[in-house]
Amino acid sequence: MGKGPGLYSDIGKKARDLLYKDYHSDQKFIITTYSPTGVAITSSGTKKGDLFIADVNTQLKNKNVTTDIKVDTNCNLFTTITVDEPAPGLKTILSLRVPDQRSGKLEVQYLHDYAGISTSVGLTANPIVNFSGVVGTNAAALGTDVSFDSKTGSFTKCNAGLSFSNTDLIASLTVNDKGDTLSASYYHTVNPLTNTAVGGEVAHSVSTNENTITVGTQHSLDPLTMVKARVNNFGKASALIQHEWRPRSFFTLSGEVDTKAVDKSAKFGLALALKP
Repeated sequence: MGKGPGLYSDIGKKARDLLYKDYHSDQKFIITTYSPTGVAITSSGTKKGDLFIADVNTQLKNKNVTTDIKVDTNCNLFTTITVDEPAPGLKTILSLRVPDQRSGKLEVQYLHDYAGISTSVGLTANPIVNFSGVVGTNAAALGTDVSFDSKTGSFTKCNAGLSFSNTDLIASLTVNDKGDTLSASYYHTVNPLTNTAVGGEVAHSVSTNENTITVGTQHSLDPLTMVKARVNNFGKASALIQHEWRPRSFFTLSGEVDTKAVDKSAKFGLALALKP
């Protein structure tokens, strides 16, 4: 664990990654190549049913400045410029999407031993302003995440969360959707040598009075192969196996079945990421 509490997005991240990361129900392919000048070009394609989505991202790093330019199949152009550490603990991110003129956004992040702050503002006449802040340490942290629409004069997002951590257990509690969704999660490291962990999440919707309970686990069969599994209270069971067949290149196969409707066909996903 790091020294500080991190950013608001880090609250509950370990449990979210355990329960949801790398589970796919589509086919995904990513390949990254590097030019002699150090430019990284990443091409990706995703097939969802009969729909195929692709994009090409070009990344250029010059000292502490990283520029990303991405073009997708819908002719959208995404540009992101990240300046890392212009001052100690500070990071600035400028993003823009063409042709959407309202998409411009400037974000500033600041990490301290006892605080983590991220604020962003849209580059428009009536911008949406977002602020998230966390105070505490790597053992206990309390934070909030709010968005304000200056055009309507109303808050579009108002979330809060807290987390507790020790060497092998991370627990978090969040209130999202303006108080409508309450979530509690935990992540427990069982055996760090085999990367074995268990986790769970309970989400309660106040408006619908519905609970969603998801539990999962992960385990490394060997240093290059990991298996994960999860199940929720609606009977959806998923599993995946991920193999690093060469450094930084991963092959992931995942599947999901509805145990309450076994007559339905199972969903399968395949992801291949290649890096030199």
